[in-house]
Amino acid sequence: MNNDWFECKVRYDKTMETGLLKKTTETYIVEALSFTEAERRFIEEMTPFISGEFTVTDIKRAHLAELFESVDSTADRWFKAKVAFITLDEKTGAEKRTTQLVLVQAIDFRDAVHNLDKSMEGTLGDWVIVSITETPIMDVYRYKQAEGEAVNQ
Repeated sequence: MNNDWFECKVRYDKTMETGLLKKTTETYIVEALSFTEAERRFIEEMTPFISGEFTVTDIKRAHLAELFESVDSTADRWFKAKVAFITLDEKTGAEKRTTQLVLVQAIDFRDAVHNLDKSMEGTLGDWVIVSITETPIMDVYRYKQAEGEAVNQ
């Protein structure tokens, strides 16, 4: 099954520690087959956690090649890493770089670099980290097969 990653934003009134309500927009990543399914699944995932009204304000493709989750339960941040795979053109001998975006879950920047290095250990080709930036992503919702849904292989 070829699922895509979608970046979804939700706007709602969040109750602050002081008891005041504050309009908040949060970003999440949802794995789905289409925009429609991403919105449906996102609403299902968010409904138990938000009391009151909320609005899905934006859904767009996330264009992620890979997503690396951390085994550390305290890793609550998501970092977007741009990785360049290096190949040599056999005819010209020129170095060619192909970039991809990956999402890495980590505690902080140093942990993100460590987790990315660890996740990429089995890679056959040469690669370098072009950039790593912290994202506003709150959580990731992976695809879950519905009961009775056939598995396509």
